Amino acid sequence: MASRRNVKYSRLATDEDDGGQIYSNDAHIKGRQYDPRFDYTPKCLDKVPWKSILLALFLLFLGSLLLFLSFFILTGHMGGERSQGYGLFALGLLTFLPGFYETRIAYYSWRGAAGYRFAAIPDY
Repeated sequence: MASRRNVKYSRLATDEDDGGQIYSNDAHIKGRQYDPRFDYTPKCLDKVPWKSILLALFLLFLGSLLLFLSFFILTGHMGGERSQGYGLFALGLLTFLPGFYETRIAYYSWRGAAGYRFAAIPDY
């Protein structure tokens, strides 16, 4: 068994303890303590992944096209068997959903909505 080392611990100074206060940019308005450590935003979070956004738009439009084609086949407005319509529906769903998801993140990041950043989109 490993032997215990004799280490004397001491309490941290009370000025390092935040006392349960919330730090924000408008902390001085609310009478709370301001901490500039939380204002740092790396430049890599603001980099726009253009290739990923173009891929997401392509998947969105391809998925929409395949879903429309499957709808027309399944309703009988276009020639084809029902199995082809179901296949196009499955492919359309598999391409539409990730395209919509990534496009939505890119749009909200561009608009500056809270909680959305371009860093949430993988860069290829």
